Amino acid sequence: MSYTNPGNKPVKNPAHRCRLMAFMALGISLAVSGCGFKPIHGQRSSASSAALAAIDIQLIADRPGQMLRNELIQQMQPRGPARARYSLSIKLTESLTNLSIRKDEVATRANLTMSARFTITELDGTRRRFSGSARSVSSYNILKSDFAKLSAREDAQRRAVTQLALQLRERISAWLIRSVEPVQRTR
Repeated sequence: MSYTNPGNKPVKNPAHRCRLMAFMALGISLAVSGCGFKPIHGQRSSASSAALAAIDIQLIADRPGQMLRNELIQQMQPRGPARARYSLSIKLTESLTNLSIRKDEVATRANLTMSARFTITELDGTRRRFSGSARSVSSYNILKSDFAKLSAREDAQRRAVTQLALQLRERISAWLIRSVEPVQRTR
């Protein structure tokens, strides 16, 4: 049995082929390490878990707001909050759009849209540092049973909140990398 290498020369020894593959893998890893790639949430990153934990997440109105705040705390402060340097305030809005309407004018599918407008301010003053918005759309079936309809809507709400929290975390992480020096955990 013969194997071929990238130069199209037959290689008969499998051990030689393994060495060739190992050198190729080493070459690729060296090329990637030299390209400036940095993990967004690495320990030395400005968006490390310590930097995200230094953001105090303010209370958000209503039940979807509580769910979003809890999800953000879980994603940004998994080890608990650090000494806060910034405050994150969020205004959450929710809208419902009926899709797929039958001939008897009964909706059978809906889109739940959640929009979050957020602002990060410094705690030592009221200077606004970063603001923006994020949006998430979740679809669900409108069923005949009231319980099933409520469960489907709550599931769509839960999915939208999780997606919003991920978007907010990534936008805040990108902002931290662009504009803030690294933060060290004090605990």
